[in-house]
Amino acid sequence: MNLIIMGAPGAGKGTQSAIISEKWQIPAVSTGDMLRAAVKEGTELGVTAKSYMDSGKLVPDEVVIGIIRDYLSSDKCNNGFILDGFPRSIPQAEALERMGVRIDAVLSIEVADEKIIERMSGRRICSSCGASYHVVYNPPKTADVCDTCSSALYVRADDAAETVLQRLQTYHGTTEPLKDFYAKRGLLVCVEGQEKVEDTTALVMKVLEGVSKKEK
Repeated sequence: MNLIIMGAPGAGKGTQSAIISEKWQIPAVSTGDMLRAAVKEGTELGVTAKSYMDSGKLVPDEVVIGIIRDYLSSDKCNNGFILDGFPRSIPQAEALERMGVRIDAVLSIEVADEKIIERMSGRRICSSCGASYHVVYNPPKTADVCDTCSSALYVRADDAAETVLQRLQTYHGTTEPLKDFYAKRGLLVCVEGQEKVEDTTALVMKVLEGVSKKEK
């Protein structure tokens, strides 16, 4: 299955993407993780992207598209993939189509803005392995310590309240129109994000099972 997962920042895309990846045994491709890794490593891409990411703005299309093109052409994606965080605009979606990439479904996780702000203020990221937690919805076993590698957790700069508001404005203005773009192509499926991760997962799996049967 070739899947795009979309939703406002903090809607739970990363969490659901990881669950889908494990169940279907296909890689989850998070452009956000790729870009943050580049920033941490101080690569040329990271230096270019950092100022955009810190202010909640979109990284230029040519940077993101180059990353995606290379990854999707690798052997890792022979059996399918999940695109998390791409495309984020109509031009990016059109670029993906020009690349000849087949998409089976576009899953949109719907969560109200006020709930997004509450969620993101409680998000914590591992300073070493990058694992994601939430103080309410997905807390670590020990406060501020990663379950996987025991490194310290921190609040990302782009999870600050003022940056979250900017990111939501960017999402509604630039990314949300993709729902109509893909609905016209018969690819859009929507799920209402729930309070509990497992409840959202149940809804996600139900719609994806339907997509899988249709593809067969």
